[in-house]
Amino acid sequence: MEVTIRINDAEVKAQEGESLLDAARRAGFSIPSLCHHQALEPIGACRLCLVEVKASGKEELTTSCNFRVTAGIEVVTDSAQIRKQRAANLELLLARAPGSTRLRQLAAEYGVAAPRFQPRVDSQLPNCILCELCVRVCAELGHNALNTIGRGEHKRIGLPFNQPSDSCVGCGSCVSVCPTDCIFIKDTPTTRSIWGQSFPFVLCKNCGAPVITGVHRDFAIKEKGLPEDYYDTCESCKQAATSKRFAAVAW
Repeated sequence: MEVTIRINDAEVKAQEGESLLDAARRAGFSIPSLCHHQALEPIGACRLCLVEVKASGKEELTTSCNFRVTAGIEVVTDSAQIRKQRAANLELLLARAPGSTRLRQLAAEYGVAAPRFQPRVDSQLPNCILCELCVRVCAELGHNALNTIGRGEHKRIGLPFNQPSDSCVGCGSCVSVCPTDCIFIKDTPTTRSIWGQSFPFVLCKNCGAPVITGVHRDFAIKEKGLPEDYYDTCESCKQAATSKRFAAVAW
């Protein structure tokens, strides 16, 4: 159901129950975030999307990614208090990911040149900020090849039992959502290496370009009920063939 809310004194239409962060961004308001993806359930891990919300006469500072829109709320996306809290959170994140270009750029916007805290870098996955996007997207796709391991200061992201996972298909989705580019992946014309495993590519029968890993193809065909030859050709060759067919019909 569509409801009306106010963001920075502007009237905004949004869907009741949707993420406040999504609604604000759609309306053109800039709110930083490193752990949010529209296709995944938000968890408020990075704490950068803080906003001030007034609802039912009460005001609170809250993460906007996992705050659900309700009618009549009033939102402030930038204030002295918000900037102070975001800067403090950026200092903590920089201590975990000092080598992240994106994080350093964002920190500079908030006047954070260097963290006051000693770097605490994960030796197995340097520059990981524990946003869990990789774990969440892997689970959402049905692979569950990654886990959070340990608790508190010992928490990290990795493979179950620190062993290569049979459920990993080498799709690379974890890499595509990682905000700090901390997951190692290496592609050659015929193979992909990731998480300690090497996956042979299925090559396009027309141009020889890599299409998808073999195990990912098998998984996708089985789960989606696709034709056995669906991944025999790459998207470029499929589009070229479609264009030729249309051209022949038009002629």
